[in-house]
Amino acid sequence: MHNQLAIVKANAGTRRFLSCDFGRFPIALLSGISSTLLWTIVVELTLVGAVPSVPASAEDYSGSLPRIEATSPVGSLEKLAVVDGYRVELIASEPLVNSPVAAEWSATGELFVCEMRGYSEDRDDGLSRISRLIDEDDDGVYDHSTVYADGLLWPTAILPYRGGLFVGDAPNLWYMKDTDGDGVADQKAVVLTGFSVSNVQGLMNSFRWGLDNRIHVAVGTSGGKVRRPDQPESEAVSVRGFDLAFDPETLQFSRTSGGAQHGMCFDDWGRKFVCSNSDHLQQVMYEDRYLGSGASFVAPAARLSIAADGPQAEVFRRSPVEPWRILRTKLRVAGVVGGPVEGGGRAAGYFTGATGATIYRGDAWPESESATAVIGDVGSNLIHRKRLVGNGVPFQGQRIDQGKEFVASTDNWFRPAQFACGPDGALTVIDVYREVIEHPKSLPPDIKRHLDLTAGRDRGRLYRIVPVDYRHRKTGDLSKAGGAELVALLNHPNAWHRETASRLIFERQDRSVVPSLRQLLRDGTPLGRMHAMYALDGLGELKAGDVVSRLADRHPQVTRHAVRLAEGFSVSDQDVVSALESLVNHPSLEVRYQLAFSLSKFPGPKQMMLLASILVRDIENRWVQTAVMSSAGREPDRLMQHLIGRIGVGDGFLVRNQAIFVALAKDIRKTNARRAIESVVQRLNSIGGQPALLPVIEQFRTGDWRTLVREATAEQFDRLRERSIRIAIDQYASDKLSDADRIAALRNLGGIVDDRLTLATMEVLQGDESLTLTAATLRSIDRQASIPMLETILSRLRQWSPRLRNAACEVLFSNPTHVSVVFEAIDEGICDSEDFPITQWQRLAESKNDRTRERAEKVIGQFRSTSRDSVIEQYRSVLAKTGSVKRGEVVFRDQCAGCHQVGAMGHAVGPSLMAAATRGAESILTNVLDPNREVNPQYRNYVVLTVDGRTFSGMIVAENSSSVTLRAAESVESTVPRSEIEWIRDSGVSIMPEGLEKVITPDKMADLIAYLLEDR
Repeated sequence: MHNQLAIVKANAGTRRFLSCDFGRFPIALLSGISSTLLWTIVVELTLVGAVPSVPASAEDYSGSLPRIEATSPVGSLEKLAVVDGYRVELIASEPLVNSPVAAEWSATGELFVCEMRGYSEDRDDGLSRISRLIDEDDDGVYDHSTVYADGLLWPTAILPYRGGLFVGDAPNLWYMKDTDGDGVADQKAVVLTGFSVSNVQGLMNSFRWGLDNRIHVAVGTSGGKVRRPDQPESEAVSVRGFDLAFDPETLQFSRTSGGAQHGMCFDDWGRKFVCSNSDHLQQVMYEDRYLGSGASFVAPAARLSIAADGPQAEVFRRSPVEPWRILRTKLRVAGVVGGPVEGGGRAAGYFTGATGATIYRGDAWPESESATAVIGDVGSNLIHRKRLVGNGVPFQGQRIDQGKEFVASTDNWFRPAQFACGPDGALTVIDVYREVIEHPKSLPPDIKRHLDLTAGRDRGRLYRIVPVDYRHRKTGDLSKAGGAELVALLNHPNAWHRETASRLIFERQDRSVVPSLRQLLRDGTPLGRMHAMYALDGLGELKAGDVVSRLADRHPQVTRHAVRLAEGFSVSDQDVVSALESLVNHPSLEVRYQLAFSLSKFPGPKQMMLLASILVRDIENRWVQTAVMSSAGREPDRLMQHLIGRIGVGDGFLVRNQAIFVALAKDIRKTNARRAIESVVQRLNSIGGQPALLPVIEQFRTGDWRTLVREATAEQFDRLRERSIRIAIDQYASDKLSDADRIAALRNLGGIVDDRLTLATMEVLQGDESLTLTAATLRSIDRQASIPMLETILSRLRQWSPRLRNAACEVLFSNPTHVSVVFEAIDEGICDSEDFPITQWQRLAESKNDRTRERAEKVIGQFRSTSRDSVIEQYRSVLAKTGSVKRGEVVFRDQCAGCHQVGAMGHAVGPSLMAAATRGAESILTNVLDPNREVNPQYRNYVVLTVDGRTFSGMIVAENSSSVTLRAAESVESTVPRSEIEWIRDSGVSIMPEGLEKVITPDKMADLIAYLLEDR
């Protein structure tokens, strides 16, 4: 029965429910209907586009929440639909396996399964375990199961090693082993500890054997402070926003780039891919270890969303939407309960539970599927796939199955949480099989009490997806393979065989295989040659000649990995260095990209020339910029001189690459080297005055800079600066230029104190300039604000919109001196404490200044915020009005475009409004007037305080070892070096300000709603 076939074409017609009108079916009409009939009605309404309305006053929702019955393993198989050309086979189910979340095969062919039976609230009961499944007749279907280890809490990941298992069970990472052959682990030891358990759906997961002979761990969104148990807590390493890799022999570990939620994998060539709930496919673009040089260039976030159809892409589920999900969405939209209104107010139809990102690496599927990414959506009961298409350094993930999914089920219990490619070369699906798979904190209490979050604890399914003509391959026992056989397996087309052989070679440390590895290095397939290099490295036998030979490899990926492994040699290895130098103009961008990172390990007279050659060729590629700048810390002046010669007047080269020049100038100035500064400043003097040059010039003009250059050079530099300032101020003050051009000029003037600039700034603040220009002007003032400027801002505060007030607060509360002016203005009656958001007072309540802290605490205690519910009620009549789309566009431009984008207008800082048509007018009204009712964590406002008293705020959009980047309205970004940060706080509120009713009248609200609901 395990081999029954279920091939059913996906029904794209279920998309019709997405634009349903939730308000047409009063709950009272349904209250007397039996749960079975009600469930039938819910399903029918879902398919035709209508969901029962739920009034805000409802308390008992039991009539709206019928239970969904489980299906037998055979029945569940029959409910699966897979695309043509493939079939699904059931290879294990209850009672052999319960609540599986991870599975790995040992070298002997046994399948170990991580069973998270304590999900989602019974962690402390120790119900979870590791099971060992045996396929006794080797037909591909498992026949027998034993408990390898029990009493676990929330185990989420496993990996075989030296006859035992590494097991992830936060907060601990264990090593377990059966030493007496009874199938039960009798040795257990914690090897790492400190992983956080704050989020049951964001725990560490996805243990993967890396090419570097380390075990890589997806830390998840919970993070933690990790250490070895024999180390004091003071030596713990924070892994928030990162992943981790450890040496299985020494247990030494380090942070790695990543930090997504649940699901991490490598492709055949070691590229790393991850996913998170609503960002279903991301590529990790670089290794964080390369950013440790201290260079000033701000690297983009390592994780890049690569789905062509966007992170929260549309999905085509076949299952009916669960009643609790429909009800929760309705309650959120109505404001009865908190939580993010995702997907534009739709209960489903988009990625909400993306998990288990896996690149198919087996050999059972057609060769054309080798670049396929597979992602489960546990919330929509489906498996999605994308083709990875080359797009420079990153890939782009393009949907393969149009209007349907690779696999979709009508069974709501189908929860494909993880995937694995095993010895059979197929794709194994790990189905947790649960009635509800939702974070318990995301379920309102009045819904949660009618659900059974334990339903499915005694169930679980493992499937295999194979081509229709697939024939099962015997597994075999690689633990008995000799050294020569293991080396030969590094050539195998199936990734499990290659990785298991690689691991066993590393475990055994048998150097008798070295000659065979060197032969494979010469004669193997490209993948075999790459694995041979890493196997030699793991044995400590990789020689310079081995690397040099592969630096000239005909396959670019083998060359790329040879470059990476070359880092283990010194600059004195001339053959290696010469071979690296020859790759500067390699036709592969990926090779040049890796080379730029790796050159940081080879300082020498040619280093900057080589980096410059790489950079100049692809200077506007942000990933090449990151790689080159991460390596440029030794002699930034030499790299700068190579670039200055390319700056022309008005050709845009400097404008497009200003960040590079500024970072290099900052690094050059840090050196205080007279020769370097003199030579670079001389070269800059040869360029005509340009506003874009000002940020570069200012980096040099700090401290005693004049003592580091000749007087003639300094005077010429002053003239260059004066010309650039004059041009920039004229541009900023000109009402003939666009806002964008004026703001660009203003940014170039950042930090410059000049009477002409002060006059122009005051004119903008006192005049009727556009909201966008005024906001940019406020942000530009920062710490340079004079007392008259602060007084002007305070006098205009009550006339400005909440958007401008937020920008004004960034100035008024940016340092203690400004705060004292605010206090004086409040005391004199110019403004009131309630004119400022409570979040500003909460920031001041953490001040080290006693007076400031006491005053802020007093204000917080007296703060009287207007009830958002009453404001919404005052505007509810607009829902019956027909607004003007044309006038609504003006409202959007003036009040919303700073953080939202519709078409080409605005800035994509906050959530996309493209789904507004399906959200409905009432939801728009609620979200505009009460932006903090439901705040997606992605759009929360964070506050950063620096050691010198400055504050920055916005969404955190990038983090790495060296810096944190915040994004505020108008897409303005502030990057703060970690070395300058005193603390980071989550304000708990949205980046969108409250109080828009002060500038958006009821009539304007009707117009705005009409604009957002317009078909596009």
